[in-house]
Amino acid sequence: MYLLVIEDNPDLVANLYDYLEPKGYILDAAYDARTGLQFAQEKAFDAIVLDLTLPGLDGLELCRMLREGGSTTPVLMLTARDTLDARLDGFAAGADDYLVKPFALQELDARLRALIRRARCDHEHEPLRVGDLVFDPQTLSVRRAGKAITLPPIPLKILALLIRQSPRVVPRRELERRIWGNERPDSDSLRTHLHVLRAAIDKPFKTQLLRTVHGMGYQLAAADEIQD
Repeated sequence: MYLLVIEDNPDLVANLYDYLEPKGYILDAAYDARTGLQFAQEKAFDAIVLDLTLPGLDGLELCRMLREGGSTTPVLMLTARDTLDARLDGFAAGADDYLVKPFALQELDARLRALIRRARCDHEHEPLRVGDLVFDPQTLSVRRAGKAITLPPIPLKILALLIRQSPRVVPRRELERRIWGNERPDSDSLRTHLHVLRAAIDKPFKTQLLRTVHGMGYQLAAADEIQD
């Protein structure tokens, strides 16, 4: 689960990292609204934890900007504003949930999982596309330029992970953790499965979608989505 935390309190952010990362979350943190907006626009997150009192821009306005820009990423607002009017303002701005400080980390985890689960249920049957590559998560079918592609289980799982995160660069360790869990494979296993995937979805076609970003990870993206 890929989480964006927009919060200007570094101690709270550190607590979120310490508590949520061992539970399987991958966190990015922004300490002001403008940076948070940039992150939210550039990457695909499963959920956003948003403080309301931020440097430069109020969290309510940031949430409105995200929704007006077409973002459907679940937003959980964190704030000390505990009045009914404050909650209603949050929901009116586009928040999906609202948690008043101080809060229990266990409750935050439970609320995030519920938001992410609902969001995935809403979209789990929609085909995913990158360029002319289409992956149907319901049937697990893959097509590129109208041509059916058959993949072994592990390369298919890698494709599903990369296409859901596109155009984000996914680190190697994250891919390994999501595919094999704590039982890390030998050093060549991921490379071998990526070679099979690349041979199937890229080699027969004119343009490359699967890229190795040296020192960072792997990216599935159309040419116009790649930033130099």
